[in-house]
Amino acid sequence: MSADHSHIRPWRHIERRKSRQIMVGNVPVGGDAPITVQSMTNTPTSDASATIDQIRRLEEAGADIVRVSCPDEDSTAAFRTIAREARVPLVADIHFHYKRGMEAAQAGAACLRINPGNIGSPDRVREVIQAAKDHGCSMRIGVNAGSLERELLEKYGEPCPDAMVESALNHARILQDHDFHEFKISVKASDPFLTVAAYQQLAEAIDCPLHLGVTEAGPLRTGTIKSAIGMGSMLWAGIGDTIRVSLAADPVEEIKVGFDILKSLGLRHRGVNIIACPSCARQGFNVIETVGILEEKLAHVTTPMSLSIIGCVVNGPGEALYTDVGFTGGGKGSGMVYLNGKTAHKLANEGMVDHIVELVEAKAAELDAARIAALEAAE
Repeated sequence: MSADHSHIRPWRHIERRKSRQIMVGNVPVGGDAPITVQSMTNTPTSDASATIDQIRRLEEAGADIVRVSCPDEDSTAAFRTIAREARVPLVADIHFHYKRGMEAAQAGAACLRINPGNIGSPDRVREVIQAAKDHGCSMRIGVNAGSLERELLEKYGEPCPDAMVESALNHARILQDHDFHEFKISVKASDPFLTVAAYQQLAEAIDCPLHLGVTEAGPLRTGTIKSAIGMGSMLWAGIGDTIRVSLAADPVEEIKVGFDILKSLGLRHRGVNIIACPSCARQGFNVIETVGILEEKLAHVTTPMSLSIIGCVVNGPGEALYTDVGFTGGGKGSGMVYLNGKTAHKLANEGMVDHIVELVEAKAAELDAARIAALEAAE
């Protein structure tokens, strides 16, 4: 993290690694583009209708890019219909059979993800490269600790950062030798220590965009924690251009967690950032229940903004100074509402949720209007 003293709060400034930019469909990845958030469908790709429905849910959650596995010919046949219906670029996930990559490129994939450890010979990789060139696809070299090439495992004895980076650079060289530079790289492991070490080494070795992820992180709670530790430490150090949180859960949860990680680091904002206390005997209302309801009722708000919900006056007024909307619990069944950091009015606990939702929606509309006006003035 850079100590840039020109920044208003230098301790919060993250200086991102400089990478070249590629395009995944119409979405820029790398360079000065926002860090994008991805997920992956888990429906049978051959069931185009089910896959499109899941992609729609991911789009509504804010996904920038969605990956779709293409394990067989039925999948790549359905991919054409799926790609036509999707509103975000699709990455075709290719393993074992290089022809699926060629078919997916023809069917409308914006990017082809290949795993060097199982795609096959250099000749087969070359054919996939040509298909990507012919159809305007970018590519991701996806190295996984669990599927490294046999010769690298023999050389190093076990999956390690050196082995993963060597695999990635070997295949990057093949792409570069064929004058193909529209690629990004991932070096994922289920062990966050191994993952972080590999990405740190890779970030020094090449200037292409990096796709971050702790693979096979686990179920929702523990997988979220492991992903936040691994990806959070890399993002804090300025490494990473696009992310995917790998959870054994509904893919929509991956998008939510991804945005929450970026939001926590100030790297990207979407929706309402709720600041809430854990509650204690001082609380003037049921904080936990209230926050749970508000989180659900405000899920539709995509405007970046902040809301503080604090149970008592110990920290409540101080937190409200820095949030767009705030509510602090008081006594006798009521609390205080703050707008733009200033005291606004008292509010009874009964009916507080609906009133806070109205205030947040109104503030979101105000912020959206101001942003549109600023854009129009700049044109």
